[in-house]
Amino acid sequence: MQDWKQTRKEINSRLVQLNGLSPETLKGMASLGNAGAKTNYLDAKTRELISLAVAVTTRCNGCIAFHAAEAKKIGVTTEEVSEALGVAINMNAGAALVYSTHVLDAFDKL
Repeated sequence: MQDWKQTRKEINSRLVQLNGLSPETLKGMASLGNAGAKTNYLDAKTRELISLAVAVTTRCNGCIAFHAAEAKKIGVTTEEVSEALGVAINMNAGAALVYSTHVLDAFDKL
């Protein structure tokens, strides 16, 4: 398994570098990340659980490192995470199933 604290440290280091090269990119990402907190339709726990589920389906280790730390900090439980992961597993397998129909369609039409 991965050293998640080290992953966060290494990514943060590169993000500082990227911010120096392209500050508006990081500013835009921060704005996107903070948008949900401003509308507050979902609470912070729900947003972090969604973030973790999406991180799994997109296979983003950096996202997992940052959002797991944030989720833990705001009191998300292991049980809540496991339920969110169950949804991610279902959606990823479901997405592959549905997308398989695209392959069959392309195969028939080509």
